[in-house]
Amino acid sequence: MKVQIISIGNELLIGDTVNTNASWLGEFLTGLGFTVTQVHTISDELDLIKKTIKTAMQESEVVICTGGLGPTHDDMTKKAVAELFDVGYKLHQDSLDYIKSLFEKRNIPFSESNYSQAEVPENAEVLFNKAGTAPGMWFEAGSYLAVLPGVPYEMKYLMKKRVAPKLREAFGDIGYLYSHYIKTAGIGESTLSDQVLGDLSDYFENGVSLAFLPSPGGVSLRLNGKGRTKEEAKDNLQKLTDIIYKKAGKYIYGEGKDFSISEAVGELLKEKGLKIAVAESCTGGLIANTFTDVAGSSDYFDGGIVSYANHVKVKQLGVFQVDLDSVGAVSKEVALQMAKGVAEKLDTEIGISTTGIAGPGGGTEEKPVGTVWMGYYQKDGAHFAIKAMFTKDRLMNKERTKMVLLEITRRILKGIETMPYDLKKQLP
Repeated sequence: MKVQIISIGNELLIGDTVNTNASWLGEFLTGLGFTVTQVHTISDELDLIKKTIKTAMQESEVVICTGGLGPTHDDMTKKAVAELFDVGYKLHQDSLDYIKSLFEKRNIPFSESNYSQAEVPENAEVLFNKAGTAPGMWFEAGSYLAVLPGVPYEMKYLMKKRVAPKLREAFGDIGYLYSHYIKTAGIGESTLSDQVLGDLSDYFENGVSLAFLPSPGGVSLRLNGKGRTKEEAKDNLQKLTDIIYKKAGKYIYGEGKDFSISEAVGELLKEKGLKIAVAESCTGGLIANTFTDVAGSSDYFDGGIVSYANHVKVKQLGVFQVDLDSVGAVSKEVALQMAKGVAEKLDTEIGISTTGIAGPGGGTEEKPVGTVWMGYYQKDGAHFAIKAMFTKDRLMNKERTKMVLLEITRRILKGIETMPYDLKKQLP
């Protein structure tokens, strides 16, 4: 069954608001077994809204429209739909009563424009909205049209509570699509696809598919499976999942769309009863922050030192001034000393460090922008540094440094000898 999504609002087009609704709807509808064929992002222009909805309804079985249902003059969606169907308006008393009760609870004056939110086109079935003041609307006119508020939590409430049951009622057992995410790090997309996984087309049956989703943090693999039930859809993915683990196991750090490398490292540290500390220069606390994003990280993360200035490296981490003078802060020697220094300073078994030229300025011919040294120290264990060359983009360099160093740490804890992207360890 084909679905089109229409997002309405000038704020989406000029960049004031990021269109998160469309991505959420795409995932949600796909999970219900529908095929999203187009996403339209259009302005609050009456004729354009009418034209886009009309065309989408001619091309698809279902159209989901969000935005433009507010009480102000620039909210044109309801008017466009009424004109498209050539109908007047009716008052939905339950919505009006609910809107008034919300205003009374908040001690806010009720205005004429708020009253108009309870008015809907005559041919609309009202989707009662307990999450806000604008009711959703459902239309059956050859195909199905859902008109929903643009406020994300209101839209999601109505999709889950009102629209999804109607889609099930209208289309019956349309099956399920189950998406499973496998997270990898330390390997590029093309290398992973061509040299590690190879041709997996023999596993693409019964609606099974595979997509590569690269990012600065690594490559996510999205496995899609279809079935009459959710369990059947999951079962259909098992053979593909097994072969991916067999071929790319050492690059996989976890599963789940939102699972992070810091969670993976944290689980290993907790399992081994080890604690870690971080000494950061070019990443400015980013790695410490990603550790503390995880609930319960105090079990294994003791703290960090942001030694951005050289005198902090010397006073707090024991970096030798002579090395700063001779080889500079962005060097193997300093990365090694920072990693060991923070472990000793904070009394942890492991210390990791970053020092580099994030950019856009500060680079030289010998050490161009994007040059980063990362250090690893483990008490009675490994002590080494790794040099990487990243980009000319400051924020991208910070993100990649974070990801590579955490993947280095994960591999050491897992006993994997090769380093991310085949980078080489350099010993003291």
